[in-house]
Order: sequence, then structure tokens, then C-alpha cells
Amino acid sequence: MQQRMPAQDFRPPATGTTEASDEIDLLEILRTLWRGKLWIALCALLVLTLGWYRGVATAVPLYTATAQMALQLDNQPNIDLSTIVSGFSGDEASINTEMAIIQSDEVIGRLVDELRLQDDPEFNAYLPDPDAAGPGVVQRVRSALGAAVRAVLPGGEDDPAEAEAPPTPEEIRRDVIDSVRGTVDTDSNYDTYVFSISVTTEDPDKSTRLANALAGFYRDDQIRTKVETTERMATWLSERVGELRAELDAKQNEIADLQAQSALVSDESLQALNERAIDLRSQLSQVQSDLARTEERLSALAAAEASGDVEAILAAADDGQLEAAATAMARSQPGARARFDRRLAQVRLQVEAERDRARQSAQDLQRGIDELSSQFEGQSSDLRALQQLRQEAEATQALYDTFLTRLKEATVQQSAYEADSRILTEAREGDQVAPRRTRILALSLILGLVLGGGLVLGREFLQNTFRTAEDLERKTGRPVLGQIPRIPARQRGDVIRYLRDKPTSAAAEAVRNLRTSLLLSNVDRPPQVVMATSSVPNEGKTTITIALAQNFAGLDKRVLLIEGDVRRRTFAAYFQQKDGKGGLISVISGKTALEDAVLRPEGLDFDVLVGERSTTNAADLFSSQRFHQVVEEARSLYDVVIIDTPPVLVVPDARVIAQHVDAVVYVVRWDRTTGHQVEEGLKQLRSLHLPVTGVVLSQVDPKGMRRYGYGGRYGAYSRYARGYYEA
Repeated sequence: MQQRMPAQDFRPPATGTTEASDEIDLLEILRTLWRGKLWIALCALLVLTLGWYRGVATAVPLYTATAQMALQLDNQPNIDLSTIVSGFSGDEASINTEMAIIQSDEVIGRLVDELRLQDDPEFNAYLPDPDAAGPGVVQRVRSALGAAVRAVLPGGEDDPAEAEAPPTPEEIRRDVIDSVRGTVDTDSNYDTYVFSISVTTEDPDKSTRLANALAGFYRDDQIRTKVETTERMATWLSERVGELRAELDAKQNEIADLQAQSALVSDESLQALNERAIDLRSQLSQVQSDLARTEERLSALAAAEASGDVEAILAAADDGQLEAAATAMARSQPGARARFDRRLAQVRLQVEAERDRARQSAQDLQRGIDELSSQFEGQSSDLRALQQLRQEAEATQALYDTFLTRLKEATVQQSAYEADSRILTEAREGDQVAPRRTRILALSLILGLVLGGGLVLGREFLQNTFRTAEDLERKTGRPVLGQIPRIPARQRGDVIRYLRDKPTSAAAEAVRNLRTSLLLSNVDRPPQVVMATSSVPNEGKTTITIALAQNFAGLDKRVLLIEGDVRRRTFAAYFQQKDGKGGLISVISGKTALEDAVLRPEGLDFDVLVGERSTTNAADLFSSQRFHQVVEEARSLYDVVIIDTPPVLVVPDARVIAQHVDAVVYVVRWDRTTGHQVEEGLKQLRSLHLPVTGVVLSQVDPKGMRRYGYGGRYGAYSRYARGYYEA
């Protein structure tokens, strides 16, 4: 009758505290680092060695020499030429500008030319290497690149047009200036006008010489710049003074000519003309008033004569004699009318004469006024032109005097300039600044430790296999029945011989522990039919089943080992089968009895039922009632039946066979089988409600355990257990 483990023995994978937590376990990280201490130490040693080689053994020593200078704000010239040559203002922008001037092409170029640095191989890469025959580094690199280009491009190597022209002296000088600039460093002190010039080269004396020379060139450059600026300004001032002198002479000549042409032109003459014009306008106004009254009198007189009214005539004439004649005419004196008419005619003629005189006087006055106005306008224009010429001459005279003064000052000041800086401390013999051995070694050690720690943590993070029983039990939720070390056998047949010849080896003891755990998995009803399977091939389940069969046989039990993996049939590599002797397929088909099909290998105390090739699907055979009967028959004939089955993830045979067994042993290869494979294999068994008694960690590498840092935690793989096991 089919036997199975009780339902309460089935346990799903552990959850809760056994699941991966999102929190970072610092203690576990420290344990991981401690386990990988050898890798970290090796990585630190490698990086330390590399740092020593690159930074100490093969590094070219560099020496730095520093000269200190100070910028002077109170360095005023004897003559104020601030409008011509500006000095140092002292703000941050000016200080930064001075730092840039020190490293300019002009100052560095003078340093290169004066000290002939083009002949120094440290700065001129085109010079031949003194330690090796042949051209310099740059020439060798360019030659190699040119040869490679000529080999690739059409035209071949013999094309003279492809040959690279040698560098010109100007190109070499420019490259040398750039190289020297790379060795110069300037730095200004905070809240002071003190700054330093540092030069770093491969020779301490050279560094000192260059630092002091550069400080001197910079100081001289300040004076030279001022002198050159003053010379340029003096030349320009001299030309401008000549131009102003000629312009001033031309203005003065124009003034003299205009004064000669208009000798009487002055403010006083204009004032007199203006007063005469005002007087004439006053007279003209009076004459025009009289003329108007006279014309009104004539008009009134003419109107009165026309009316014949004597009273009106007398009122218009306003004449005493005419009034006397009118009185006589009123008395009717003889001849009075004639006298009246004669006097009226005389009065009319007098009034007309007054009118004519007034008109002539007004015309004469208007002509005088017009002549005075013309004279006034002409003299005013001449006066304005004269005043304009005088103002222009005065401005030109003032500008001429100013420029002439500046020219004299510039001429005197050319020999009185001082630099805006002075050297406080000259550079002394250069101190070695590179390589800094202690710092390099310390940084290399730190980098090595960090890199080693990163590799260990990264490897642990990416690791998805099983190295410890604790990890396997936590992730699968099944108890670990045993940890079987790797058996040192070159061939499959040597496994049985090793276990038989070395019963006290670590592997034999591990199999005994597995056997004990398997028997204690159900104390009340120890399993009789045991099946071993795995996730994928080559996980060591066949070796474990053979070792278990041999171990159970050592307890004087009747043991049958069945090869359930009829697809691969690996038992042939372990046991020799007689020709014509049937196997598992023959027994299932009924062609051969179980007692006739089993074989007893030489030197072993258990029986083996090997698999056979079959045209029928293996899963169908194991699902048959006949296979169930074979298993039950084996139960009745043997104390322990062990079945070696195929991997769960490859074929369904193991899931079919598991329905007829008492215990399922799931084999997981140490540090090889991934967690996803184990999880999927167990999931397929759980889907059919097939109990898995426990898992076995197989092919454990003792050296690998110690290498990963687990050797001290597990007895069979620790140093203190060596005396208990046979090697």
C-alpha cells in the first residue's frame, strides 16, 4: 500500500522574519566584510603595490621653489602722470590681473628666451631623449601616427606629400612656453598684497633659478611697460603739440586780418550806432505824428470848403487873419469876401507846405535809420566772427599749454619710474613635492580597501546561490538534512571506492549525518522509500543516493537502490551490469521478476536496480499501477528503498515518482544552483501537494567555505575539525 508522510509535515517556505528586509543590516554587512577579509586584503595589497610602483618606484621626483613678492600701492611717481600711465589700484580684480600677467606669453616668453629653455629636454619635447637614441617623444609619436595614417590612406608609404613637415622654430617656442607655464603657479595671500610665484620642475636648482628669474622679469616688465607706454604717449603728445601750434598760429592770423579789415569794430562803436538809431527812430516818430495831424487838417479844410460853411472853414483853418476877414465879411465890408478867399488860399498852401516838409523829413529820417541798421548788422557780424576766432584761439592755446606740459613731464619721467612690486623673499633650493610617498601609499591602501570591500559586497549582493545551510533553510523554508562535501574522485566509479576505503572522512561523516537526519524526520514512522531529486542536472543527487545506500547497508539493513532516471542512466558509470540481465523497465513491464533484475555490485552490501532504455514515455511508466506494485514489492523485500530521480525542472518524472515514496530529499549544489531554480523546483512539487522532507547541500567545497569566510562556523569545514576526519 502506498505510504506518504503525514500532511502536517508539509511546511511552506518561511515568511515573515525570514523574508528579505528593506532595512540595512549593518552587522550583516560587517560580517560579510569580515568573511571577505582575505579578498579585501589581497585587493588592498594589489592596489598598494600598484600605487607604490606608479607613484614611488617609477615616478619622476618634482621640486618646487617659491619666491614671495609684494604689490606696492604708495609707489607714486615724482610727477603726476596718472592720466598717461595708470598704476596698481589694489582691488581684487587688479591682483588677479597681475597674477595673469605673470603667466602671460610675454613674460614667460622672456623667461624662455633669457634662460634658453628651448634647449632643456624637460620643456622641449622635440629634443632627443638623452636616455635613448633617436628623436624626441613628440617626434616619435608624430612619426608613428604619420606612418599609421600613410598605411591606411591611399597613396602608400612612399608618397612624399604625406610626410609631415617638421615644426617651425615659432611652433617649438610656443610649445616650450606652454610647457613652462604648466610648471608655474601663482597664489595671493588673503587680505594682503603679498603673493608667491612657485615653479615645479624635476631639478631643485632649476626650480629655484626659474622662480627668481620669473619674479625679476615680472618686476622689470612693470617698469618696461610704463616706459614703453610713456614713450608712446610722448610721441603722440609731440605730434599733437605740433598740430596745436600750427592751428593756434592760423587762428591768430585770422584774428589779425579781421581786425585790420574792421578797425573801428568794437562794442563802443556798436553802442553809439545803436543810440543814434534810437534817436532817429524817436524823431521819425515825431515827424510821422506831425504829418498825420497836418493831413487831418488838410482833409478837414477841404471838407469845410466843399460845404461852404464858414464856421467849419474857420475851425479847420485855425488862422487869425482868416477869422478877421470872416468878421469883416460878416459886417459886409467891401472887399471882405476877396480878402477871405485870398487868406483861405494862403492857409491851404501853408498847410500843404507843412505836409510836404513833414513827408520829406520822415523820408530822410527813415533813410538814416536804414543806413544805421545796415552798419550795425555788418559790424555785429564782424564782431561775432572776431569773438569766435578769439575763443577758438584761447581754447587752442589752453590745450596747447596742457599738452606741452604733459610732454615735458613724460620726457622727464622716463628715467624716474619704479615697479609696482618688489621681491620680499627670493626662492631657495626647491623642496620635493612629488611623489609624496606617504600620501600615495596611504591613499592606495584606502582605495584598495574600499575597492576590495566594494567587490566583496557587490559579489555578496549579486550572489544568488547557496553557501550555507542557514541561508538555504531560510530561503526554502525546509530543514537542511545534511551538507555533503565534494568527494575527491576523478571518475564516477571512484566515489564508491572512496567512501568504502575512507569511512572516517568528512564526506562519509556527512552522509551519516544525512542518514540520521532522514531517519529522525519522522521518529514514529521512519521513511522506508526515499527519493532524491534536484532542480537541474549535475547537482550530485546520484552520488548522494549511492552514499546513502552504502551507509544504510552499513546498519545491516536490506537496501535497494533504484535508478529512476531512465533517460540518462548514469548508474552504468558506477556499476557493471551483466549482459541480458533486466532492469527497472523489465520489472515494470513484467518481463523480469524484481529478484532476478537486481544486482549486487562487487564489494557492496546493497542491491541495485538499474534503468533501461524504453520506447514508452518515462512519466507514463511511473504513473502506471504496475510501478506502484513494484514499489510495494520492494517495500516488502527491503528495509530501505532509495530512488534516484531526474531533475524536477527538466522532466516530470520526479513529481510522478514522489507520489509513491515516504520521503523526498531535495539536493542543492553548493554555490552553483540559483535561488530561482530551487524556488521553481519546490514550487512544482508543492503544486501537487508532494511533501519535501528536507534539502541537502551537496558538493560543498571546504576551501571555498574557508575562502568565503564560513569555515569557522561549520565544524566539518573549520580548522579545528581537521583532526577528526580522514583526508
